[in-house]
Amino acid sequence: MKIPVTNAVIALDDVGEGTPVLLLHGFPATRHLWSRVVPLLANSGYRLLVPDLVGYGESEAPIGVGIDMASQAHWMVEMLDALGLMRAAVVAHDVGSAAAQIMLATAPQRVRSVALLDGVYGSEWAMDAIASIRAWNPQNAERLFPLLARRLGKSPALREMLSAYQGAPGGARLIRAARDLDPRQTQNIGEALRATGVPALVLWGERDEFLSIDAVGQPLAELLGARLIKLPGAHFTPLDCPAEVAMELRDFLGRWR
Repeated sequence: MKIPVTNAVIALDDVGEGTPVLLLHGFPATRHLWSRVVPLLANSGYRLLVPDLVGYGESEAPIGVGIDMASQAHWMVEMLDALGLMRAAVVAHDVGSAAAQIMLATAPQRVRSVALLDGVYGSEWAMDAIASIRAWNPQNAERLFPLLARRLGKSPALREMLSAYQGAPGGARLIRAARDLDPRQTQNIGEALRATGVPALVLWGERDEFLSIDAVGQPLAELLGARLIKLPGAHFTPLDCPAEVAMELRDFLGRWR
């Protein structure tokens, strides 16, 4: 379905019935990131809300509208409003965890609980890993997907997720999204996060090559007062080890319905 919000339209998969759970992807992903986890949670008493972030996948915003993570957080709250939902558990991966943290800091009453997977902490957003995309000439946007596919497409599931960015239009969307990422947006919200007291969980791939479990995962868990659990995957844990992700989420979400 498509949900209109201010200056944007959100493509959303709405699966199951029960306690609302909002699943947010990061960069350079789409809602397909959760395609292996959703079937494992769908019959567990949850309503799974799986959007493409605005400017990613099939969600759209006009050129000139910022698609940074603070804007994403605002749009996700608007989407909950449009669905008539006052609160949701929030599960987020990679820089999608920045949107989740901003939601938690600015609208804690809307967040039932939060689970962050291979996420960001403070200004640690692994920006070096996307520097080449930020600097990419948009006139050569069609050349971006083949590079990403070689670099990240180690599995059919990853290649399928990245396929949303094929061709010149897809490459241009990815360049725009990369250029709008701003680590300053979570640099100084630590005290606000700590003060919420919202139940939290941090999950991390033991082979994450982009965001270090020691430098990022551990301090993030300490900030949120959360358990830090290692998973047998690399960075894209929902695709790498979906059964383990679903098991940990089911256990955590079940304690905070």
